[in-house]
Amino acid sequence: MTQDRLPDGSLTPGGTASYAARTARALGLRTAVLTSADDSLDLSAILPDVEIYRVPAATSTIFENRYTSDGRVQFLHARAALLTPETLWSAGFVLPRHIGILHLGPVARECDPALADHIPADFLGLTPQGWMRRWDGAGRVAPGPWEEAETWLPRADAVVLSEEDIGGDEALAARWAAQTRVLAVTRGACGCSVYADGRVWHLPAFPAREVDPTGAGDIFAAVFFTCLWQGDDPVRAARRANCIAAVSVTRPGLSGTPTPAEIARCLGQE
Repeated sequence: MTQDRLPDGSLTPGGTASYAARTARALGLRTAVLTSADDSLDLSAILPDVEIYRVPAATSTIFENRYTSDGRVQFLHARAALLTPETLWSAGFVLPRHIGILHLGPVARECDPALADHIPADFLGLTPQGWMRRWDGAGRVAPGPWEEAETWLPRADAVVLSEEDIGGDEALAARWAAQTRVLAVTRGACGCSVYADGRVWHLPAFPAREVDPTGAGDIFAAVFFTCLWQGDDPVRAARRANCIAAVSVTRPGLSGTPTPAEIARCLGQE
């Protein structure tokens, strides 16, 4: 969970955990979040009806997104504490009897993938964008290699990346797809590509009047993982995720996370 700096300098809540958890709740799932943030961030107000485990930090993670004609330019202004297996207990985490989906969603190389060894789940979903980010002294973010890809791709049930994450390297996407069960590459207004069983499908986006694309990929991932876990085939899961992600871009920030009624409408128009 992050604070996102707006053009006027104010801060608004964001981050993969925020968008994905709110979407999971709208899908009807019992949801818990492990994150790190300072005390000024009111996590329960951002995520009502979500169990929250907070690792204390001197600062929350702060991003700034600038959208240009050439794409997004991103800056990292601050980073909260690292999330490791050891921090589970300092955050008061109590391992539930059963976990359906574990979604690891780092945003700034702050999430140790070894958490998957300590939180057993039926389904492991990865959005590895945060493991693929690097930043310079000014905080400007650039793509970088995912060093542990070959370790974690075979273990994941599904992986969601964006075109931006892979720097447009389609050969890399195909290579990684061959190492994991299901891989989706989101492409904004151009939809997504889904790799599974040695095949690839290119699925168009649903039409939408874009106001703010922030968080759309996180919402896509939450829907995609949930639908796969519930038994959908990858193409159907991606179509559903495309529809709900398209709804999200029509409103700014976290207000774009879908409502149960919007989810029902999307699922009903397949």
